[in-house]
Amino acid sequence: MARTLQTDYLVVGAGAFGMGFTDALIEHSADARVVLVDRRHGAGGHWLEAYPFVRLHQSSCFYGVASTLLGDGSLQTSGPEAGLQERASQPEITSYYARVLERLVSSGRVEFLPESDFDGHRTVTSRTSGERFEVPDSCRIVNAHYLAPTIPAEVPLPFAVSDGARVLPVNDLVLLEDEPSQYVVVGSGKTATDAIVWLLGRGTDPGAICWVRPRDPWMLDRARVQPDPAVFFGLGADIMQSVAGASSLDEAFLLMEDAGVMLRIDRSVTPTMAKAPTLARWELAELRTVEDVVRLGHLRSVSRGRLGFDDGSVRIADDAVVVHCAADGLKNPPLVPVWRPSDITIQPVRAGFPCLAAALVGYVEATRADDAEKNRLCAPSTYGNSLEQWASMTLLGTRNAQTFSAEPDVKEWANGVALNPARVPPGYPGSPAYDDARERLAEHTGPALQKLSAFC
Repeated sequence: MARTLQTDYLVVGAGAFGMGFTDALIEHSADARVVLVDRRHGAGGHWLEAYPFVRLHQSSCFYGVASTLLGDGSLQTSGPEAGLQERASQPEITSYYARVLERLVSSGRVEFLPESDFDGHRTVTSRTSGERFEVPDSCRIVNAHYLAPTIPAEVPLPFAVSDGARVLPVNDLVLLEDEPSQYVVVGSGKTATDAIVWLLGRGTDPGAICWVRPRDPWMLDRARVQPDPAVFFGLGADIMQSVAGASSLDEAFLLMEDAGVMLRIDRSVTPTMAKAPTLARWELAELRTVEDVVRLGHLRSVSRGRLGFDDGSVRIADDAVVVHCAADGLKNPPLVPVWRPSDITIQPVRAGFPCLAAALVGYVEATRADDAEKNRLCAPSTYGNSLEQWASMTLLGTRNAQTFSAEPDVKEWANGVALNPARVPPGYPGSPAYDDARERLAEHTGPALQKLSAFC
């Protein structure tokens, strides 16, 4: 028999979305009660299973929950990114979420059910004890895993492997006890770039790396995505000015490259992938030392000494280690209203910065009563993938930012939240660069939105 939990919200997923929503809801609602459920043993979502050398690709202050800064907001003082904001490591992120969860539970208004499965209706079952829990009809279901990313450690290999081939997920790269004569890194995104930079940083010869890159990616220059209003508004102004001056998406990205916004690994190839994580220029220089790049589409099979593709095959070393970095990562399911009678489905609201979106949805849920008004303020956006999806993400996200920023209380809240990259802290002195960025944004945003609407 199931035990009934007296709660107002059942939040399914204790990753970045679930934690961000719950934190903001509890912070701004006087009496809301939440049950937080996750299939994993703790809070933090995919970070609990991430490869050990991963770091946030963005500044730490842009990640986590609204009430609690991740890290201390300091600048890096040494290394190739000296002067840029700190970026948290995997252990720092999981420790952070553990502390946030402990604080939420200690409030007496949040209960956490780890290692448990939600049945899609109103029942949760513990994987360890088998105990079943139900929530009343009045409880609102919050779907915080609609966009849960897939990572190599948790999904089957997307290609066949024959006996004698050496294949491992990126997580196991650190466990290798012998040095192969060749590494084959499979994937086009951030995980693959991280793996290659890690290998090179440990002395691997670039000539010993084969990079299977089905698509070439556009990436943002990390130095342009920083919590300084002059820098961040300058980024936005360069993006809008580039788009407004372009006759196609490809041209828009080339103009953004000229403006120092976008980076591509191979300047002889026009990328078709635009998830656009940040990349440092020192990483770009490292990646360009790898010259053995295979562009034959998606890998279909691995056998000893050979890689198979739809349109051919490639010879590799017999002792090569194939490093699987090819999980989908960010998802792009159909957009649905955030608030529906059946549930609250957390999705991005502005371009990038998903933790801000989760916190904003939690804040709006706590401060508004009408679902139609909530949906007006927090219309869903997408993640980028193709260039067209990047255009849609930027269009929807910019329109949303204009809408919720027009609400005085939301604007005041957002300006006090480090998660918000566009916040202008109280007492900010301004500068000629900041003034120029604001003027260019005002001039080019309208024409750029018209172009984006036509491009996507």
